[in-house]
Amino acid sequence: MTINEIRSQLQNATNPVAKALHKNDHFKVLVMGFKKGMVLKEHQAHVPTKITVLEGKVAYNDVDTNTILNQYDEFEIPVNKKHSVSALEDSLCLLTQG
Repeated sequence: MTINEIRSQLQNATNPVAKALHKNDHFKVLVMGFKKGMVLKEHQAHVPTKITVLEGKVAYNDVDTNTILNQYDEFEIPVNKKHSVSALEDSLCLLTQG
């Protein structure tokens, strides 16, 4: 249901939509949906985080790195480094944290 909820909410959204898929005391898995052109504004990950693209294409950007991630690509996001993510296509991503 989580992914279907995100798809539904994206229809009227102006920003990326994120929901927890699973979490406990040691880790969290989030699903994040983007419409083409949406940007997750600059922020920091405070725990080890990996982004995996399930559908679409996104761009990960920080001061040192500009990486295009296609379907099924993964990227380890550096802890405490400011970065942003922008959708080059309608996209669904998993964020695993912990």
